[in-house]
Amino acid sequence: MVVMNILVTGANGQLGTELRNVTAGSRDNYIFSDVISLSGAETTNLDITDINALRILCDAEKVDVIVNCAAYTNVDKAEDEPAMAMLLNCTAAGNLAKVAKERDAVLIHISTDYVFHGDIPMPCKEDWPTDPLGVYGSTKLAGEKEIEKSGCKSIIIRTAWLYSPYGRNFVKTMLRLTEERDSLKVVFDQIGTPTYAHDLATLIATIINDGRLSCTGIYHFSNEGAISWFDFAKAISEIGGTTCDIHPCHTEEYPSKARRPRFSVLDKTKVKETFGITIPYWRDSLVDCIKRIKQH
Repeated sequence: MVVMNILVTGANGQLGTELRNVTAGSRDNYIFSDVISLSGAETTNLDITDINALRILCDAEKVDVIVNCAAYTNVDKAEDEPAMAMLLNCTAAGNLAKVAKERDAVLIHISTDYVFHGDIPMPCKEDWPTDPLGVYGSTKLAGEKEIEKSGCKSIIIRTAWLYSPYGRNFVKTMLRLTEERDSLKVVFDQIGTPTYAHDLATLIATIINDGRLSCTGIYHFSNEGAISWFDFAKAISEIGGTTCDIHPCHTEEYPSKARRPRFSVLDKTKVKETFGITIPYWRDSLVDCIKRIKQH
């Protein structure tokens, strides 16, 4: 049985941490590498914006697969820092793709539902036209294009509304706010589907472990179902056991620097059929996540 060397970038983020969990004890050699944080807040041991540093590491470790979990994900701040967002979401992705091509390695890259405009009330398919609304989506789309231009073997997974017991995310924020406040307003006119990072990490591990790395292309993955942020907040409060009074509101009531898709439910038909997986319903995964948060 062939043992592979797998480099995971952004290893201290939500998805990288869950990959650590689901691959613990794997026969393969996982190299979990943190990356330079644009805020300077993370410990650094690999700068993926430096292609030479990347080449040195991948050659030394004989890397067969690169899983890119690193990204600039602050949607609103990206409007003020487009160059930084482009550096990590596009330039770095292109560097990873070039090195993967040179090594004949496979790149698994995480992208986003924000590459879509979100003006069609139907689940988005992989081959739909892209039309990002802001800098974050535009830089992530540019990263996808750099990967495709490189000619490397790649699996691009677009996901949405990622959450986990780790880091900062909507679930942890709502658990805190619904404990601290008597009432909240949450937008009801943005529709999508949450993604439990554990479920996405499980998909990535399945692709690697089952020898499905030849199934290159773009895929969509989130949990099953479709809800608004308001519905999601209500469920978080209910499952978390808080009594905060949550009210629906329009997006216009809470203006932000970045525009967000109004409807970005992802169609998961392709990923389910290709990899033979069953995707958990969003509420079931939310229950599991909140249980883990409360245990720790």
